[in-house]
Amino acid sequence: MWKTILFGLMSLASIALSACNTIEGAGRDVTAAGREVTEEAREHKRY
Repeated sequence: MWKTILFGLMSLASIALSACNTIEGAGRDVTAAGREVTEEAREHKRY
């Protein structure tokens, strides 16, 4: 019984940790894309 519970908890922890890694990476990608868009807008801005 305890082995089954421990296995379940370890599986959930592993999924949670991998999801955090994925979301962090996606956040970095979105941030980088936002910087590029901002730079392009500054280059083409006319006053």
